Amino acid sequence: MIDKKMLENYAEKLMFRMKDDELDTLESEFDTILKQMKLIENIKGIEKVDPMTFPFITYEAKLRSDLESSDSLSVDEVVSNTKHVVKDQIKVPKVVE
Repeated sequence: MIDKKMLENYAEKLMFRMKDDELDTLESEFDTILKQMKLIENIKGIEKVDPMTFPFITYEAKLRSDLESSDSLSVDEVVSNTKHVVKDQIKVPKVVE
């Protein structure tokens, strides 16, 4: 069971505040999701079904023509404007606990 106190704690860790009515709504939504998960658990043979990671079959998905990739930047070009690089990655400050 996910209660209001847990949601407040998670929100605080993520550094944002939620109003009481937002917490109530979120608590209700989690309750609904957990009930649906319980129903799904009770479907006979469900353990034999592979979980979906996308709501559609990925080999049928096609990118729009205006989203096709073009020339990409090299690692050196990407990190050239930052001082904090670790193993070809940009190091950023920690923002959550």
